[in-house]
Amino acid sequence: MTLRATPDAPSRDVQSAPQLRYRHDLDGLRALAVLLIVVYHVWVGRVSGGVDVFLMLSAFFLTASFAKRAEAGAAIAPLAYWTKTFKRLLPAAAVVLLGVLVATALFLPATRWPTIWSQTVASLFYFQNWELATTAVDYYAPHGAMLSPLQHFWSMSIQGQIFVLWPILILGGTLLARRLGRSVRLTLVAVFGVVFAASLSYSVVITAVNQQWAYFDTGARLWEFALGSLVALVLPFVRLPEPVRAVLGWAGLAGIVLCGVLFDVEGGFPGYLALWPTMCAAMLIVSGSSPTSFGPDRLLAFGPLRWLGNSAYALYLVHWPILVFWMALAGRGDPGPLAGAAIIGVSIALAIVIHLLVERPLREFSWGNRTKRNGLVVVAASLALVVVPLGGWQLQSKAQTDALVAAGDHPGALVLDPTIGSAFVATSPPLPDATALDDEWVSLPDRCDGRLAPSNEIVEADCAQFTPDVPITATVAVVGDSHSEQMMGALIPVAEQSGWELVSVLRGGCSFGLDGGRCPSWSASVLDYLLDIAPDAVFTVGTAAEVDGPGERMTPGLESVALRLVDEGIAVLAVRDNPRFSYDVYECAFLSDAPLEECGTIAQAALAAVNPLTRVAGIDGVYLVDFTDQICPDGICPPQIGNVYVYRDDNHLTKTYAETLAGSLKRQLAGVLPG
Repeated sequence: MTLRATPDAPSRDVQSAPQLRYRHDLDGLRALAVLLIVVYHVWVGRVSGGVDVFLMLSAFFLTASFAKRAEAGAAIAPLAYWTKTFKRLLPAAAVVLLGVLVATALFLPATRWPTIWSQTVASLFYFQNWELATTAVDYYAPHGAMLSPLQHFWSMSIQGQIFVLWPILILGGTLLARRLGRSVRLTLVAVFGVVFAASLSYSVVITAVNQQWAYFDTGARLWEFALGSLVALVLPFVRLPEPVRAVLGWAGLAGIVLCGVLFDVEGGFPGYLALWPTMCAAMLIVSGSSPTSFGPDRLLAFGPLRWLGNSAYALYLVHWPILVFWMALAGRGDPGPLAGAAIIGVSIALAIVIHLLVERPLREFSWGNRTKRNGLVVVAASLALVVVPLGGWQLQSKAQTDALVAAGDHPGALVLDPTIGSAFVATSPPLPDATALDDEWVSLPDRCDGRLAPSNEIVEADCAQFTPDVPITATVAVVGDSHSEQMMGALIPVAEQSGWELVSVLRGGCSFGLDGGRCPSWSASVLDYLLDIAPDAVFTVGTAAEVDGPGERMTPGLESVALRLVDEGIAVLAVRDNPRFSYDVYECAFLSDAPLEECGTIAQAALAAVNPLTRVAGIDGVYLVDFTDQICPDGICPPQIGNVYVYRDDNHLTKTYAETLAGSLKRQLAGVLPG
């Protein structure tokens, strides 16, 4: 994809736009921004705003270069730009990603591996920001999933996306200007002005509504890049007296340094607050547009700072993984003065090595620069450096899990049967394997359709169904939060055997109850849906064994919905909750050298002395389901039963163990439903 002006006919803009000189002070600004990022991460425990400066600067350089070519009538070749850019960026990123994989295998528990695997792919292919945005709002994301050695790749991903999008916008703006006979520069100002206004407006709104999502959302960040582009386009025409530029520069420098102190960058950005560091960066750019005698451009152009600016990209890449692995090995989050200085020193040294041995040699690699095809080979080799070992590691892990399943000595709750338990001896490690925990959630396979299709959009978003291969004998609706969802592990095998059609309406954190429930409007919509489809029974967890609350109690408002349902001839299968913990039971059992019993608890400490559901047990049409004897046999709630881990985290049963509860569920529901 190329664009060429008519030969010997440069744009009229080129005759009026002064040529930009190389800005050594901006190399220093890059170094300052990355140093702020590193220092704030290591010692302050906050976000500095330095990333926003980086985002703005990247668009400034990109746009200045393309605008100059467009005005001169030279070719605008996005494919050549993409090849050159990613040939420059990917090798260093690939080396860091490979190093993170090696360190993960050596220093992090297997429970963390799947998260690192998925984030490695996301980082390598520039969608890590969306991976983190999804995790940030995912109720089912594991605790601590956000503290990843690859978390910082979110900004690199947004930059990569911009490096793809911006040349297309510039190409389109240039074509439009030439078709209309207008100034290329002014047309691009209009294009990026629209992007700036639209994105900033969206950013302000989405930050107020869902800041966690907005922080990683490309759409909420576009305006920061658009601001850099606007500065690049208008800067050649800015004429300010030297004293004014000097004042602007020092004010901008102070604003960047103080940004992380004055604002909650991580909790309040992007929105309008991000105007602070980006406008401060713009002030510095304007300040140094011509040399000053007493402005900050002289300080920023200081040799060592400029030299560090050459390694700024590598320093950004390496500092966060080094910090996270130090925290994992040290078992604490505050490095302190000495350890923090060591982390920063090692990060700078490693960044310089990567710059000298990876970035610069490949940038100067004559064969790789000779043709676009050769450049693409370098890009492909960088991708393969990560994809091949990662894929091999994942395949090896899957083979190990398959071997455990094939061993067949994982009876789970079935071992509690005296005829089985007395003779059972485990000969293989327990299931599920730590790398397979993401597969331990239960869900129904199909979206609701036909007569089960909801008319309410709220219900439609959460609705799924299962149709058995045998004639349908009953329809059972599963409703509630993740604890109702996990119990489907026991319900689905019974449904398959009994010919029950299943429909689930599940939402994380929303137990099913009116009159004081946590999600009353959602529960009301679900109740209307249930009354509309009239299932034979509704299956829901009716208590909550909260660790940091009043103890186990019945779901608020459950009695109200139960009465409404049974009045319509719909049975209610009220399930008692499982014990919950203040720590990750799986990790305790998987990693701890202590006896397994130390990772469990006793039923008396985790559950109420009397099942709270007895309050509704007298309602005709309400049936209680209680797995306490299978989860806490003899009053003890261990982390492992029958060579199967009971819990996948601090409060959810593993799918593998829940499936072994099917026999108990079938006995408890005998005679309640046909089949």
